[in-house]
Amino acid sequence: MKIRTAIAGFGLSGKIFQAPFIHADPNFELKKVYERKTERAKGEYPDVQIVRSFEELLTDDIDLVIISTPNDTHVPFAKQAMAAGKHVVVEKPVAATSTEAAELCAFAKKQGVVLSVFQNRRLDSDFLTVKNLIEAGELGEVLDYEAHYDRFERGVNPKPWKAAGGAGVGVLYDLGVHIIDQAYVLFGMPNEVYADFRQQRPESPGIDNFEVILYYDKVKAILSAGEVVARQGPHYMVSGRRGTFIKYGEDVQEAALLAGKRPPAPDWDAEGEECWGTLYYDDGAQILEKKIPTVVSSYARYYENLYEVITAGAPALVPPEQTADVLRIIEAAQMSNAKKRRIAL
Repeated sequence: MKIRTAIAGFGLSGKIFQAPFIHADPNFELKKVYERKTERAKGEYPDVQIVRSFEELLTDDIDLVIISTPNDTHVPFAKQAMAAGKHVVVEKPVAATSTEAAELCAFAKKQGVVLSVFQNRRLDSDFLTVKNLIEAGELGEVLDYEAHYDRFERGVNPKPWKAAGGAGVGVLYDLGVHIIDQAYVLFGMPNEVYADFRQQRPESPGIDNFEVILYYDKVKAILSAGEVVARQGPHYMVSGRRGTFIKYGEDVQEAALLAGKRPPAPDWDAEGEECWGTLYYDDGAQILEKKIPTVVSSYARYYENLYEVITAGAPALVPPEQTADVLRIIEAAQMSNAKKRRIAL
């Protein structure tokens, strides 16, 4: 069976991260796109129906609604779609608070529908490379983990709703939610959280720089992002008792999609050998190094998994309850910054 799909919103998420994969997957059919004023989806998908209200996505000919609208609409739109019996994918962050996220999870179970959150960075090729190295024991017992997600931004955000700020908006929810989620995937819920937030650009509506430290029994995970970084350092740096892995650059899928490449074209998401990370390891006498090929990945796996979840009850790649846990970590970070101390979880 085909999953008849509608997308609410056709900005960066809808256009770049959602529609190309739905269109390329034979198990899905892209039928409708909600655009308030434009008809941009018609440019790539001439057969799609453009609608002017969210309610027009909730008709009997739609099975799945993907919500890629501004953050403050995620919770009400998800509830409305699930109340109409639709399966729902929500762009991250699913909500501004862990309480709202938990309520959405409970409502999905009550309605008997699938709720999924688009934490696509679980499928970043460089993150999966790190994950594989850790699981294979190449680093030995992991002690220190760092993930940095830096940018150099100019002026005011062109999206009015982002420029205005507010609950669930800002660099912590835009970038932080990804690298916190990745640390959660690797290590689970931390014992304690410490955070430092700053506003470094006058054009920012709120914080534009953060460092969040997650403390586990033996692992310390340092997660940071900033908008005034003209030259990026390592994206990942992970150290264990046997060695250290350092990876520069970011997963190439977003850049490829922005450049107009689309799945399932061959090598649309291939990373060149010059981008591979380096493993520095102890052979017992000296520190050696070797290049580690980056894992081949694709955000298409998210929807391949979602199809199996909807049609066969398969385990979800992104269980929605886990996204509520990630928001609990964010809330602990916010409390830590306010109180200037570690917060126990």
